[in-house]
Amino acid sequence: MPSDSIKRSGRKARHAQRAAKPVIDPCPPGQKGGAFKPLSLSEIEKIYDTALRLLEELGMGDVPDRLAFDLRAAGAQDREQNRLVFPRSMVEQAIASAAKSFTFHGRDEKRSIEVGGDRVYFGTGGAAVQTLDINSGLYRPSTLADLHDFTRLQDTLANVSWFTRCCVATDVPDVFDLDVNTVYALVRNTTKPMATSFTLAEHVGPIVEMLDIVAGGVGEFAKRPFLKAHISPIISPMRYGEDAVDVVYECIANNIPMSCITAAQAGATAPATLAGFLAQSLAETLASLVMVNAIKPGFPMVFSNWPFIVDLRTGSFAGGSGETAILNAASAQITNWLGLPSGVAASMADAKAIDAQHGAEKGITSLAAALAGGNLIYESSGMTASLLGVSFEAFVLDNEMHSHTYRVLRGIEVTEANLGFDAICHSVLGDGHFLGSEQTYEAMERDYFYPKLADRQEPRTWQTDGAMDAWSSARRVAQEVLSTHYPKYLTPEQDAEIRRRFHILS
Repeated sequence: MPSDSIKRSGRKARHAQRAAKPVIDPCPPGQKGGAFKPLSLSEIEKIYDTALRLLEELGMGDVPDRLAFDLRAAGAQDREQNRLVFPRSMVEQAIASAAKSFTFHGRDEKRSIEVGGDRVYFGTGGAAVQTLDINSGLYRPSTLADLHDFTRLQDTLANVSWFTRCCVATDVPDVFDLDVNTVYALVRNTTKPMATSFTLAEHVGPIVEMLDIVAGGVGEFAKRPFLKAHISPIISPMRYGEDAVDVVYECIANNIPMSCITAAQAGATAPATLAGFLAQSLAETLASLVMVNAIKPGFPMVFSNWPFIVDLRTGSFAGGSGETAILNAASAQITNWLGLPSGVAASMADAKAIDAQHGAEKGITSLAAALAGGNLIYESSGMTASLLGVSFEAFVLDNEMHSHTYRVLRGIEVTEANLGFDAICHSVLGDGHFLGSEQTYEAMERDYFYPKLADRQEPRTWQTDGAMDAWSSARRVAQEVLSTHYPKYLTPEQDAEIRRRFHILS
């Protein structure tokens, strides 16, 4: 019989193994989605046909002159009330010529991701004007310092696959300084793929100059763009927005990939019926696709058809609703059916506190979008208060939630080895249990995710350890990261050159 000391040393070794990072990550980003199909094929075809009819018979209004010229050259036709209509063949040609996938580069190439197909990645979005203060637990206006802190925090979170500025620095009143300092906060604090918005088209060129400094020289950023633009060129219902269209032209000229976002609101700027909403929203996002491919066929564009819901009793945005969950899942399904890189929005909790409402809304909406196969799931990390707020603790909790979601997407591998007929017989006829068996140890590392925040202790131990709730546990983790993680992703020379040429406020 083995001695007690041998037993104790073996137990310590097993505990150390469990505490260490798994040799095999059981749920990495980029798992395959698409198992959840809220729409039948015939329903997708009806929605698609209605969208094409809207573009062919109603068309788009407020088309800027430069864009109108390019669209007419691609086959658009004039209609009454200064609208342009798109024949079905024109739209389908744009779909056929559109980019089906592209590399979303990180400055660190190991952090790059491939967008398209059936791979699912969670990331950020949003323009929160309020931050849930990590010390007071109350909301206050978001600042430029907050943006730097959020960028540093998410840099350590493996399941945030790209970072779009999640808050607006309300303490920077000048719009050019705001755009410049937003991008500076990103390049200083992360090497992940990143995204931003440009308030005006004339801001694009100067910011590309900053990105060239980071990339190593004039023209270097365009060779391997590690930032994409979030643009909303469509104003619902069914018209273009001139300022955003101008940004599209500048981004294409500077080789900046883009997410063209349609953000209609059911019952307000789009039909209240879910099917009608999907048809109009699809038509509008197709109008963005037609625009991009009329300017430059095949240019990388994420087909970002984001259905938004309002509470029809009050007019309040309802980002955590079941309707939001099913509509974004359906949007991902339709976009993937078209074969285009899909972008949807999820995890936009309406809850203000990090509480049960917060967790339920985030879990339901993000899981539905992932199961449906959304390639890029925006807003899915850190957002609270119907996108008006953003939280450090929510970033930490959402990161762990995404691991559970990726584990669901990974599914069950049914193989002869995993079925384990011989292992079952051995355990039944031997020890009578599976604890400590070779198959169990192998599965433990390969098949199971072990959360660091979710509490699985029995109640008495939890009470003895301080009876921590999720909010408190996440706050402790966030504070630890923010007090220790100060990355130096810009060289002193790069930082000095950027500061010499731009008004950097931090």
